[in-house]
Amino acid sequence: MDTLESDTLATTARNWWGFVVRGVLAIMFGLAALIWPDVTLVVLVALFGAYALIEGIFAVVFGFSGRDNVRWWTVLWGLVSVAAGVIVFLWPGIGALALIYVIAAWAVVTGATEIAAAIALRKEITNEWALVLAGIVSIVVGGILAIFPGAGAISLVWLIGAYAIVFGILLLVVGFRVREWRATPASPAA
Repeated sequence: MDTLESDTLATTARNWWGFVVRGVLAIMFGLAALIWPDVTLVVLVALFGAYALIEGIFAVVFGFSGRDNVRWWTVLWGLVSVAAGVIVFLWPGIGALALIYVIAAWAVVTGATEIAAAIALRKEITNEWALVLAGIVSIVVGGILAIFPGAGAISLVWLIGAYAIVFGILLLVVGFRVREWRATPASPAA
């Protein structure tokens, strides 16, 4: 492993908490959506906007702490999330159909960047399957939302809530796996 890869892995290990915070936020968002399925569209829009904005900011900050091509995937992932959050806040009266398409696009792009990051890290880490699985879940949910945009509001809330919880759990798995690198920085894949 060269010095650049070692520095990037050490930076990722130091910032393991970023995955955990994002995972906890996703789980909280998902639970809120499941507990209050009859929430109004305005509240759903605000919840999604806040989540996407905060998640995106964490991803951008984390992305800029790296030094190789993985950084750019993370930054792209974060910028897409920030853009989705900003769009939702700039147009709070956005219709349900438009919101579904914004969420669908965000989920597909997020999923693609998660898979790309996992592929880029596959030689440096083990158990990258969690990030690949999170990406696949994101793409599938985004595809379902794009194909069936007319689904009922309650169905949408339940789907988004379940997705957020699964996504959050997978991010927790990744975060705590990356945290283990701190114990053995010379051998993160061990």
